[in-house]
Amino acid sequence: MITGGTGFVGSHVVDQLTAGGKDFFLATHEATDLTDQTAVARLFRERQPTEVIHLAAEVGGIGANQANPGRYWYSNLMMGLNVIEQGRVHGVSKITTVGSICAYPVDAPIPFREDDLWNGYPEETNAPYGIAKRAILVGADAYRRQYGTNIIHLMPVNMYGPHDNFDLETSHVVPAMIRKMVTAAERGDTEVTLWGDGSATREFLYAEDAARGILLAAGGYNGSDPVNLGTGDEVSIRDLAGLIASATGFDGEVVWDTSRPNGQPRRQLDVTRARERFGFTATTSLDDGVRQTVDWYLSERPDH
Repeated sequence: MITGGTGFVGSHVVDQLTAGGKDFFLATHEATDLTDQTAVARLFRERQPTEVIHLAAEVGGIGANQANPGRYWYSNLMMGLNVIEQGRVHGVSKITTVGSICAYPVDAPIPFREDDLWNGYPEETNAPYGIAKRAILVGADAYRRQYGTNIIHLMPVNMYGPHDNFDLETSHVVPAMIRKMVTAAERGDTEVTLWGDGSATREFLYAEDAARGILLAAGGYNGSDPVNLGTGDEVSIRDLAGLIASATGFDGEVVWDTSRPNGQPRRQLDVTRARERFGFTATTSLDDGVRQTVDWYLSERPDH
């Protein structure tokens, strides 16, 4: 069973499962509200999954996290705990849960190592979401120790790629920049405005790589330790803007709105554990991934 299979990363997981001839089914939001304990119990009782990959989440960029801290905390926590509990009740052989880089402390040393996860509070703008994801990791470990439930927990870095969310109210940084710059280039605008001052750094994982990592872990990792999924490469938001401007053909000025937050100052992962535990290494460069994402957006946006 795949939860969130019609979402961004879920669609890439589904594509790879389909290509591999795997037997699976989707638990869609339209059919089952995963925050509803009764509905989730009915889903597990009726469909009897043997394994679960839990990808469903309420997510968004800095603005969306600031606007929905309670909703993001509640929804993500409830979905995770309902899936884990019903997996236990119905004897599911394995549950793969997917957390977030947002769970790391705001001042975690670079690169982020999994052992540093508990050494501080997350960055304030997305802390409720990050704490909900931490709680799922705690539950996974507790259920493993008490009930023997095989639950693994992955922590992907910022993901991007085809099928991403390009809504400027809720999107993350890569799709938001792409949409703004494509629109500006087509209109002949001389500038675009971006949040912060451009100094913050991020690490980005192409969605196809992320899906491959998730499936490698689901198929071959059975440990209790959380595992980072990323590239290990850090880029400043200012340099990212330059790369996206080139890919979209925008040659105007970038204006930085310093009244808006930067978010966490730096993000870069130590990806050693994923490589050692289940052989995952990202293969798509940021330059190639951005260009492929721009091409997809230009071909698939609703006005084309």
